[in-house]
Amino acid sequence: MVVFFFLIGLEVRQEFAHGSLRDRSRAGLALIAGVAGVVLRALVYVLLVGLAGGQGLHGWGAVVGTDTAFMLGTLAIVGPRLSGQLRVFLLTLTVVDDFLAVSIIGIVYSEEIRIVPLLIALASLVGLWLLGRTRQWRAMPYVLIVIVLWLATVYSGIHASLAGMAAGLLIPAYATQRHGVVAARQLFRDFWQSPSAASARAVDCGLSQGISVNERLHEFLRLPTALLIVPVFALANAGVDLRGGLLAEAFGSPVTWGVIAGLVLGKLLGIGLTTLVAVRLGLGRLPEGVGMGSVFGGAALSGIGFTVSLLIIGLAFGTTSDLGRQATVGVLVSMMLATLLGWLIFKVAARRWGEENADLPMVLEPPVDPEVDHIRGPEDAQLTLVEYVDFECEYCAHATGSWEDLRAHFGDDLRYVVRHLPHHPHGPIAARASEAASNQGMFWPWLDFVFTRQHALEREDLIGYAAELGLDVDRFIADLDSPAVIERVERDLASAVASGAHATPTFFVEGRRLRGSYDARSVTAALEASRRGIRTQEVPS
Repeated sequence: MVVFFFLIGLEVRQEFAHGSLRDRSRAGLALIAGVAGVVLRALVYVLLVGLAGGQGLHGWGAVVGTDTAFMLGTLAIVGPRLSGQLRVFLLTLTVVDDFLAVSIIGIVYSEEIRIVPLLIALASLVGLWLLGRTRQWRAMPYVLIVIVLWLATVYSGIHASLAGMAAGLLIPAYATQRHGVVAARQLFRDFWQSPSAASARAVDCGLSQGISVNERLHEFLRLPTALLIVPVFALANAGVDLRGGLLAEAFGSPVTWGVIAGLVLGKLLGIGLTTLVAVRLGLGRLPEGVGMGSVFGGAALSGIGFTVSLLIIGLAFGTTSDLGRQATVGVLVSMMLATLLGWLIFKVAARRWGEENADLPMVLEPPVDPEVDHIRGPEDAQLTLVEYVDFECEYCAHATGSWEDLRAHFGDDLRYVVRHLPHHPHGPIAARASEAASNQGMFWPWLDFVFTRQHALEREDLIGYAAELGLDVDRFIADLDSPAVIERVERDLASAVASGAHATPTFFVEGRRLRGSYDARSVTAALEASRRGIRTQEVPS
């Protein structure tokens, strides 16, 4: 399972680098709820087993973990129809959950510690840190050190899962930079013009440098872990012979009930109530679109311990001992109860509080208004594409050139609408400048011009561009900070929030938010699918 926990560590590092854990208020809420959930689960188990005599007390670690894969799979079946934001919140919780679980495994359930292998393991961790600090982009040095770390940890007597998590946390993750993509494109162009083994290798290296080693390792290990490692571990450890009165014996055992109560009730109350109190006290905030009913439903599903619980049961009791088999029955029963409880809470939340979804809005709000919006193409075109842009965003359609591909493909069948979503440092003033240009009938020439000059968007630069484009500079400067222009940009910002757009570029095809890739080919496919739907509706019945 060291690979499984290594994968979790990679995911945690990604969340800290450019995911949900970058938002301190949300990360803080997840940290509080995750720690409270672990502590309360352990207390519930210790209380029940302790009151019954204390036999099996050292198995308390079996209730601390959550099986992320099973939980998310169950959420897709019994959860809200759209649950993307709830999924992110629960993933953040399980990050805390799994980190604590692995720490408990490494500290509580490890064997006698051997100093020399432990020192080698610590040196390996330092080596991983140094590779990250020097921005080493090749994966092989990391892999070799991780293998040394794994072997040293095994021989040191510490459970290797701790090494896997620690190694994953030290593999650097960063958002893809535009200059890396541009460099890779140039290398591919060189290969296209003169194909050779050397240029092919250069392309391969260029692509690798553009994506962090963390993401490349994660992509390489994700499917083998999900399809091979976790299922094999589950099959090897979850088998329980229920003959011979084991069920009656298990349901009469405080260990079984300690596991059930710890996983199901401990999770529900620890995560749900702590989140509720923390939000009320202003200690954090929930993701947009997620209500407390959905939080309690997700907290119930977090009671699915499975792989992590089975691993700790094997370490604490051994899977073939009586206590081990009783605890395993508790884990399996907890999976069923947690699923049923989660389903029930989601149903109640939908009917009583209207929480039918736990995700960002999908529909454009307000709809396109030709009197207000900036439209390129015929106003009565068959298809409508809306893009929320930031003039400093390197991946918006005008920055990448994908808009030209779309215009060439659809011609007058497409109307293209731009709305503002400034979130980069120079985004707000650049958005206001475009509206100042719009007041002189130059919005689209301004947009095309400025997207080729994203590196220089200071106030003086923008005023200089106005002069280059032949605008009335005095009027441009006056409009740049006028209440009407500021209100126009804020209107688009409010529209972005209401429509579920929180980053750029965000596209809406026929009024519905496009999810997934936003390259020209993907956007074209979405528009073509929408056009086929329109033509189907136009066919007489």
